[in-house]
Amino acid sequence: MDQHSGKRQRRYINIGGCPTELPFSDGVLVGDMLFLSGRIGIDPRTMRASADVDEEIRLLLDGVRTTLQAAQMTMDDLVYVQVYCTDLSLFDTFNAAYQKYFGKDLPARAFLGAGLLLLGARFEMQAIAMR
Repeated sequence: MDQHSGKRQRRYINIGGCPTELPFSDGVLVGDMLFLSGRIGIDPRTMRASADVDEEIRLLLDGVRTTLQAAQMTMDDLVYVQVYCTDLSLFDTFNAAYQKYFGKDLPARAFLGAGLLLLGARFEMQAIAMR
């Protein structure tokens, strides 16, 4: 804790990769907890969600993993995840890829139906991790 203000130190994590600055951080580390912003599976060539659903999921999860790595964490440090999906028939497809990113234990998770997502994405994921 900062002895003068009584507040925990915050570290803002921005991994980049976007052509413009957006008004949020990829993650905010407060003590041992990392709060990850919503992320979509952006194709770096087009700066839109990938047309291929499996590639979109991989890009999404790789982006989450990159943000965690910037805070010296791994996917296994995730404790809570929310996934927004525009097509709930993709639930099993998402799960097949998602499980490959974890060891034995999985974080608590909500998988929610959503309307349109930015840049044509089918999925958006936000999370909380803890050391």
